[in-house]
Amino acid sequence: MIGVNMIIKNIKVKVCNNFFNRFKGFMFTKNINYGLCFPRCNSIHTIFMFKPIDVIMTDKDYNVLYIFKNVKPYRIILPKKNVYYTFEFPINKLDFRINEKIK
Repeated sequence: MIGVNMIIKNIKVKVCNNFFNRFKGFMFTKNINYGLCFPRCNSIHTIFMFKPIDVIMTDKDYNVLYIFKNVKPYRIILPKKNVYYTFEFPINKLDFRINEKIK
């Protein structure tokens, strides 16, 4: 079961807080119209995904450290230093900048 939900700039975000949801993410999802939050996650892959996504990685205080736009299927983002939360979003829905705080 996906845990606590949040809204970021009018996009519903589901928190993936168990093994199955963290493992599945957006794999095999055809309609990506919401975001995912992965706590304690500093790397991702887009294997078995049908569409590209935007990825934002933050520290524990939700300060944006890394932004990856239009990450295509079958790509890997290797572990990044100081990252605590990784967010996956539909492409071109949000506009964040490095050091900006997600609220």
